[in-house]
Amino acid sequence: MNYTEDEYKRLLEELFARHPSVQNTGFSPGAYKPGLAGMMRLDASLGHPSRQLRTIHVAGTNGKGSVCSMLAAALAGTGLRVGLYTSPHLLDFRERIKIVERDGWGMIPREDVFRFLAERDFADASFFEITTALAFRWFAGRQVDIAVIETGLGGRLDSTNILTPELTVVTSIGLDHCALLGDTRAKIAAEKAGIFKPGVPALVGERDDETAPTFEARAAAVPCPLFWAEDFEFELFETDLTGPCQAENLRTVLAALELLGIEPDRKAIAATAARTGLRGRWERLREEPEVICDIGHNPPALSHNFRRLEESGRPLLIVYGIMADKDLAAIRPLMPRGAQYFLVAPRGERALPVEALAARMEGLRYTICGDVASGVRQALDAASRTPGCILYIGGSTFVVAEALELFDP
Repeated sequence: MNYTEDEYKRLLEELFARHPSVQNTGFSPGAYKPGLAGMMRLDASLGHPSRQLRTIHVAGTNGKGSVCSMLAAALAGTGLRVGLYTSPHLLDFRERIKIVERDGWGMIPREDVFRFLAERDFADASFFEITTALAFRWFAGRQVDIAVIETGLGGRLDSTNILTPELTVVTSIGLDHCALLGDTRAKIAAEKAGIFKPGVPALVGERDDETAPTFEARAAAVPCPLFWAEDFEFELFETDLTGPCQAENLRTVLAALELLGIEPDRKAIAATAARTGLRGRWERLREEPEVICDIGHNPPALSHNFRRLEESGRPLLIVYGIMADKDLAAIRPLMPRGAQYFLVAPRGERALPVEALAARMEGLRYTICGDVASGVRQALDAASRTPGCILYIGGSTFVVAEALELFDP
């Protein structure tokens, strides 16, 4: 089969149809296959590309993508050729698999995706197993110097956990995906700590009384040396990732680099988004009116985002939508009471219908808009009549993805 744009699109559509992704269908049996056996078989069938890579493995509830991208930017700034594997994507499937170098970044070519999908039968594999195998195979083939790998869900049973990395990192622990990972932060920490490997240094971004004993017990059992980012002292600096918690993420990255014996290139880290193509992290889409989007979607992330909005003291307009499986009961009390909401439902079967969302918004000012495009249009119209306002778009990765389509040239 020869490559054409049409054939590429067909194979990609077939991948999403035959192997539903968690991003689109939630944790259905076809989309989520916990455990490593399937991934190990797939990796073996490809010649074990996972064993040909130097890697850094990153887990956590929030901050994983930012930390991975900062690490990739920093490592590339030293002259290394860096693989970067993250999820989910926003606009292009290939965003998940990139190579970052000193002079810029690039996604995996369409032709390479096409050849990988066309030449093999993935009948028993999950979407995430296939994309992880694709990333490992491409990074190995391109002979990257090191790859920064983000877990998809949890850690212990995640497909990426077949790696033996040079460093493991856990960014933060919050209540998300509780049905699968556990209903307490300690239980979730145990799943994230499942990426710890014998003798491999483990770095945890935050220490607290509820989760620290779990990390300490796991590190002792593995065993591996355990470090806490807050025990390192650094002079922090501004980066082009300006959202809440980026200072904590930066501290984690600087601690990771110190453990690796790498002098941080501050200029490279400061330009992380530009150097790696990272989007949707408190990203400013327009100056006037000021439009901000952020993919934060669980209570810990939204707590920080909503607090930052309220602390601005400016009129707030919020385009908001949510997936039906998210903890709206915990999110609703966090939502700024003085804001004007434009309620939307992004495309896809996982989205909470806008009428169901509206039924939970008692006490807030809101307009039912339907789809994301309609919500953004109505919010921009209101913003034009609200001097000094901030228009925030968020609640779901899908809401942000659809909004980016509207603002991108």
